[in-house]
Amino acid sequence: MNKQDLVAVVAEAGDLPKAKAGDVLDAVFDAITKALSKKDGEVRLVGFGTFSTSKRKAGKGRNPRTGEEIKIPSSTTVRFKAGKGLKDAVN
Repeated sequence: MNKQDLVAVVAEAGDLPKAKAGDVLDAVFDAITKALSKKDGEVRLVGFGTFSTSKRKAGKGRNPRTGEEIKIPSSTTVRFKAGKGLKDAVN
């Protein structure tokens, strides 16, 4: 399923025009992004899951083509932990 498929499902379920459903999804994605961009950001959707951020340490790696050692900088990444409702629906 891609974003357009999701917009179509939301539009049908909410009895909305597709343009309005697309705006609603964009607003939800923007709200999650803004919340996660704050320090120690977390978005908890009960029954669905939790989005959170975590830090990755700097490290060393190798270029697979040349074998040359490279430095990998530290970074922040997004994690998702599925909630019980989502796990039960999938299983």
